[in-house]
Amino acid sequence: MSRQADTSSAGWERSVNTHPRATTAHRVPPMMRALFVLLLATSASAASPRTLRVDYFHTGNATEERFSLDKVVIEPLPWPGHPERAIDETNLGKYLFEVRGRENNRLLFSRGFASIYGEWEVTNEARSSNRTFHESLRFPAPERPVQVLLKKRDAQNAFREVWSLVVDPKDMFVDASSPPAPGPLLKLLENGPSAQKVDLLILGDGYTKAEHAKFEKDARHMVDILFTFSPFKERKSDFNVWGLVPAAAQSGISRPSTGVHRRSPIGATYDAFGSERYVLTFDNKAFREAAAFAPYEFVEILVNGNTYGGGGIFGLYGTVASDSLWAPYVFVHEFGHHFAGLADEYYTSESVYAPAADRLEPWEKNVTALHSPEGLKWKHLVSPGTPLPTPWNKEGYEKHATAVQKQRGHIRAQRKPESDMDKLFLAQRDWEEKFLSSQKYSGRVGAFEGAMYESKGYYRPQVDCVMFTRDRVPFCAVCQSAISEVIDLYSGPPAMSPQANP
Repeated sequence: MSRQADTSSAGWERSVNTHPRATTAHRVPPMMRALFVLLLATSASAASPRTLRVDYFHTGNATEERFSLDKVVIEPLPWPGHPERAIDETNLGKYLFEVRGRENNRLLFSRGFASIYGEWEVTNEARSSNRTFHESLRFPAPERPVQVLLKKRDAQNAFREVWSLVVDPKDMFVDASSPPAPGPLLKLLENGPSAQKVDLLILGDGYTKAEHAKFEKDARHMVDILFTFSPFKERKSDFNVWGLVPAAAQSGISRPSTGVHRRSPIGATYDAFGSERYVLTFDNKAFREAAAFAPYEFVEILVNGNTYGGGGIFGLYGTVASDSLWAPYVFVHEFGHHFAGLADEYYTSESVYAPAADRLEPWEKNVTALHSPEGLKWKHLVSPGTPLPTPWNKEGYEKHATAVQKQRGHIRAQRKPESDMDKLFLAQRDWEEKFLSSQKYSGRVGAFEGAMYESKGYYRPQVDCVMFTRDRVPFCAVCQSAISEVIDLYSGPPAMSPQANP
């Protein structure tokens, strides 16, 4: 596979890719192990490289795309990750980037990710027009020149190179200047050195200086909610959570469908891609320059508003409107997208994406085209005696969902108060919880048709899940497994191996 290091670095590669809980450190006495981890963490912290960021432009349409360099930046803070967990083998993301030593082609760092462009290119707009998006790649600053390779999945789910560039950290055009700090860094949850933890940043947008205390209260509430869901609940000690909020001139963010426009510091806006509930920021530079003042691997943008909305893109950020009645659910659902690349399992809501021409196997771990029951990617979790595909009262569910969508459209068209939408959603939740929990195979892992905005051809693992409805249910077993794998990529005791330098 192209993501593997070359054989000249085989020993280093094995140490990098060893599961953090299966190392020789795990077999030494607890006190010695604790001392070793402390010493190694201290050493790693002292020698941590800065964070290097490659900013670039991503331009194209539904059939072609181009990349061009904007600038190379050295961020203010050290790289938050551990050097021995530099290689991503989760096989997640529509894109993958690799950093390789220029002298020996050794694989030094890799991460899978998704992007706004990657979503936009499957919209109807992309079939008739071009657009440009600003994007970034972040990795530990090397000591010597490296080659950065950007890859994209093809129809067979193989990563193919689409762009590459050489980055010399000593080039005179590398920008090491620092923009003004957006505000004080809040410690919302601290469990240890960043190198040993998953670092999550809660980044506020649309909060004025006078609303700083409100942001902190909102952020702490969202953090508390996240750690009530498994497997985050059981792995809480593997996380650090930080808060940062640049002061906005006006309270709130843009909502173009109602004529509201705000120049908020992070640039978050409702109506992304024309979907009234979809909240994104297209101002990548503003987002990156603010976030650079916190140690982070994942970011949740907390927007100051009460209209239902949010969004989540794997490896980029998640968003949620803090004052919506549904903020706790939306936060957790969208964080599932951002953190573990989980796909939407619902299919009855309106979608901005063009219908898929072919039923290709998705790269997301919680949905499948089920080309072969024997090859089902979560077959090891299927409950004994569960048929594949798994029957459920799909028609009854769709009939009710269609009626709800009509009511929802009426509420928005009449610009009725948000409380009317909340009332509709509460009634929908109560009906769905009763209906789905009464299904014969409820609570069991199988393959239930209807997922990824498509009624036919795509399947989800369980009849109900955080990624399917707003019901008071947990992540399904497959989603929990995917989330745990990402936590393992960033946290846990390091492998006992020498540190590799580019």
